[in-house]
Amino acid sequence: MTTVVSPVVAHLGEDFLTQVYGRTYRHFPGEPAVDELHPGVGELAQQLERHLRTGIQVNAYASWTPEEGFGVHWDDHDVIALQIGGAKRWRVYGPTRQAPLHRDTDLPEPPPDEPLVELVLNAGDMLYLPRGWWHAVAASEGVHSLHLTCGMQTTTGVDLLRWISEDLRREICVRSDLPRFGTEEEKAEFVRTLGDLLMKEFGDDGLLDRYLSVRDATERSRLAPSLPYVEGVPADPGLVVRLVTSRARLSRDAEGNAVLVAGGEEWTFASGTEPLLSLLVGGGAYRLDVLARAAGIRVGQAALLVSQLIDGELAAVEKTS
Repeated sequence: MTTVVSPVVAHLGEDFLTQVYGRTYRHFPGEPAVDELHPGVGELAQQLERHLRTGIQVNAYASWTPEEGFGVHWDDHDVIALQIGGAKRWRVYGPTRQAPLHRDTDLPEPPPDEPLVELVLNAGDMLYLPRGWWHAVAASEGVHSLHLTCGMQTTTGVDLLRWISEDLRREICVRSDLPRFGTEEEKAEFVRTLGDLLMKEFGDDGLLDRYLSVRDATERSRLAPSLPYVEGVPADPGLVVRLVTSRARLSRDAEGNAVLVAGGEEWTFASGTEPLLSLLVGGGAYRLDVLARAAGIRVGQAALLVSQLIDGELAAVEKTS
């Protein structure tokens, strides 16, 4: 398979980009990732993620001609469409299969010939479209069009079952080879043991909340450069700090320490840092001196804590003008 390398990546090199962003840089051809490129759109995506408790990816679509870009189609995730400029006509046909998946056992039936509704979005308008709803979009109103689509990460029972199977790897039975050459009784006992493990998991009333918390803690972070502070944050009160993950979780352990879970990692800090961390987890950007005052510590101490967050790819820092 041939990999198409972005001209930016080819010119600057992945090593440079890794140092700039303080994390592993990966380029996905064909993925606009506007929320990683435009600060305002990124803030919109993060607010939606906090409110809806799911991942958001924002794509931008600009049209100058009335041709439909994708024809009549359906998406495997919910979408919020925001019309930024111009106008665009939407023809919405509705679903022909309940809760379709990207990898499904059956394909949805074709849509009807006539749409359920036909409407025009003008600048400032918003449209919510559930997954599986057939639709077609065109800039057919004689003006250009620019709109954003906020795609919501789909999390279904399939994802829950996959996570349970991964979590159960701790059990010897799950890790063991299938008894291919066993007796019928041995095979039946193996299946019963697996079934008992699954029933124990499903008997936990907190199973879903536990999974959702794990999903929040392992969400991806957004690319955010922290030059020239990737090697350490100075004790500069004017530096502005923010988290690059939207659904971090903050709690206390048995000893009263502040425990921050985000980006697939767990971080333990002294209990006195909880007010500082709480500000960052709540969203927004804060000056280093504001964070220090919240925790009752010196600016230099706050800078050391923020340096750890940057090293863990959880935060970004920039100098205010």
